[in-house]
Amino acid sequence: MVSESRWPSEWLRGVLELCVLGVLADGPTYGYAIAQRLEEAGLGVVKGGTLYPLLARLEADGFVESSWQAGDGGPGRKYFSLTRTGAARLRERAGLWRGFTHLTHGLLETR
Repeated sequence: MVSESRWPSEWLRGVLELCVLGVLADGPTYGYAIAQRLEEAGLGVVKGGTLYPLLARLEADGFVESSWQAGDGGPGRKYFSLTRTGAARLRERAGLWRGFTHLTHGLLETR
């Protein structure tokens, strides 16, 4: 799934969908660029065997749509973009995530 990361894999599994939707909220992009953004944000290396099935599921659920675009002198790329339903999902889940992390922070604050 994610390698070379300091974060436990079960944490990343729980938040990866939300983070991918967050990346796509900035505009259409392709899989490799999504993986780079996640790594640059500090989540570690997200392998294609994790990312592409997630993107396919998000597309099947109507949260993401894809299109092929010609490359600059190379092969075309499959670009992913957030749908209105995906943007709503991101807002909803981001709000839930903020509440969840607030609660867990309160439990761990005194430790």
